[in-house]
Amino acid sequence: MVYDFLIDPFQYTFMTKALIACVLIGIVCPLFGAHVINREMGFMTDALAHAVLPGMVAAYVVDLNPFFGAVPMGIIVALSIGYIVRKSNISNDTSIGILFSGLFALGITSISMLEPQNSTLNIESILLGQIASISTNDLYVYGTLTVFTLVIMAFFHRQLIFVGFDFDGAKVAGLSSSKLDYLLLVLLSLVIVITLQIVGVILVVGLLITPAASASLLVNHFSKVIILGILFGVVSSICGLYISYYLNLPSGPAIALISTSIFGLSFLKKLQTN
Repeated sequence: MVYDFLIDPFQYTFMTKALIACVLIGIVCPLFGAHVINREMGFMTDALAHAVLPGMVAAYVVDLNPFFGAVPMGIIVALSIGYIVRKSNISNDTSIGILFSGLFALGITSISMLEPQNSTLNIESILLGQIASISTNDLYVYGTLTVFTLVIMAFFHRQLIFVGFDFDGAKVAGLSSSKLDYLLLVLLSLVIVITLQIVGVILVVGLLITPAASASLLVNHFSKVIILGILFGVVSSICGLYISYYLNLPSGPAIALISTSIFGLSFLKKLQTN
């Protein structure tokens, strides 16, 4: 009975592909989520997820995978936010809010204008994700990007942690703190784009931040936060996928609900410990 419950969804090829995608994002999102939480970049993450919408729409219009529009858009927005903050007196949150609202509004307006003429342009799948539509080529691209981001993060692991905990101290120690910040922003934009098709624009933050936040309530060491966060991320993704299949629910909200539930349990555990 249990065996049939676990195996039955994977008689369909699209579910097998969805499982692979869920494992990929379950690993890579909490890794970056730990850095996002440490640097208090939650709002920036949400802004990046929404700001890539115009790039996705542009890709749809020219009949390309939205991924090819979202990647350059995400990198441009990430670098723009960092540049505006460093070159003006505008605060971090203010510059993020300006780009976030303006680009997301541009994306929604474009969808409203183009959706009637373009049958492939579906606002619901963009906002909430559509994991069932992942193709084999998508998996190859997502897998390659996941490996690429993991390798870069592993190579700069110590430096990024140093900068995250003490930006000025890292600069005094001879590290290029600003360049490392830009590197993290670019990689973060790539991870967000990878995650978009799974959970959609609206719920990216739920998978990127919540598992790492749950882990941070239970362990103190940064590396342990990453490891436990990855465990929570993979569990959330896979359980959400099962719920989506058996209850006929959108995959993005299902995954986000499981992730939030784990956070709630972690918070209760934290209260008991205290």
